[in-house]
Amino acid sequence: MDRAVVHFHTFGCKVNTYDSGLLQHKALEDADFYQVWRHERCPSIHVINSCAVTQEATADAIRLARKLKSADPFSLVVLTGCAAQVEGRQLLKYPFVDLIVGNSHKQDLFTIVTNYLKSQREGERLHHSSIFKSWSLGEGGGEESHHTRAFLKIQDGCNSFCSFCIIPYARGKSRSIPMVTLVQRIRELESRGFQEVVLTGVHIGDYRDGDYVLEDLIHFILENTKIPRLRLTSLEPNEVSDRLMDHFQNDRLCPHFHLSIQSASDLVLKNMKRKYGAQAIQDCLLKIQDRVPHAFVGMDIIVGFPSETDEDFSVTYQTLEQTPWTRLHVFPYSERKGTRASLMPQLPISLRKERAKILLNLSQERFNREAQKQLGKTKRALILNQGGKGLTRDYWTVKLCGDKEVPVNQEIEVKPVALEKKPHGQQIELIVQ
Repeated sequence: MDRAVVHFHTFGCKVNTYDSGLLQHKALEDADFYQVWRHERCPSIHVINSCAVTQEATADAIRLARKLKSADPFSLVVLTGCAAQVEGRQLLKYPFVDLIVGNSHKQDLFTIVTNYLKSQREGERLHHSSIFKSWSLGEGGGEESHHTRAFLKIQDGCNSFCSFCIIPYARGKSRSIPMVTLVQRIRELESRGFQEVVLTGVHIGDYRDGDYVLEDLIHFILENTKIPRLRLTSLEPNEVSDRLMDHFQNDRLCPHFHLSIQSASDLVLKNMKRKYGAQAIQDCLLKIQDRVPHAFVGMDIIVGFPSETDEDFSVTYQTLEQTPWTRLHVFPYSERKGTRASLMPQLPISLRKERAKILLNLSQERFNREAQKQLGKTKRALILNQGGKGLTRDYWTVKLCGDKEVPVNQEIEVKPVALEKKPHGQQIELIVQ
């Protein structure tokens, strides 16, 4: 099948990246869909895999749908993902969205598209049901056509129900893929030449396979595969155990942490319904510094959460100023209909933006300082594209300069000699001659 038949547009987290890769494979392998598409002469199909973490994230997907339909009125625009799950009925009011397929029906997306085309676009537009009755995990995805690394979903759903988060209602209960199945999948990826696998999920710290937990899975993968680079996605501070740290002594497990801390104020964390306090954050960061001293540590922070006082924000700032990390991902709090926090008294948007700017400045200063420390150090970088862009094991972006040409998907030793700051956000490339 011509890959141009279906165009994928992915918003949000790496779990969506995984799901989009799975949908790509399903489109290529679905003979019935291809035959119907060819017979109906549908010019193109756009699948928008949406995010719902904030109201603005949903709005982004809607804007894209409108733009695509305006550019090609005869195309088929399919909105799937988290926004389709939690706001399916509301999305029906947009005539430029032909089909709305919630996460509960995402595994059947191309069957739904096929039937819709057979009905001359007269069938049901909305396909979704309670996500809490779904146990589908979508095994076998993780590859998008333009990616050189593979994202492997090990777990989906969440049982935490934090007061600011809609995701449990979009993804359902926490459920995990068995360790044996995951190892088999990594071996497949190895055989196809992938050099790095990123373990992803909605809440990977909640991974369970019977009595086995995340630390057991990592051990099982390291013992039973030869994948050169294994990387973890987001963890909470109380999930960074001593046993997990032991695994980082194996250099195949990339020294890179992404921590979802959200605040460093005990009161704000309590109101967010997080399961740890400020002391756990400090202990976690010091533990990483002690056990994996050269690790890249990124952290998610929400500022302007309802009830966050000036004192709460000051405590968060001072804690971050005094602890070791590399970069912050700062989000001004955004109301999300359907969450408990949206019913609380809200802070002015201008105050949220002001606090976000303060933390972004702190992050930029820290990130610049840590980037400077990388100059002259020998690192191993995986080449991601023909432009010479690479990613080190400790998550620094490098750019090869000069006449040096290295094949894509090859890992090489590099020694950065200069920094190049990018114009948008906290982006720095380490320049390698």
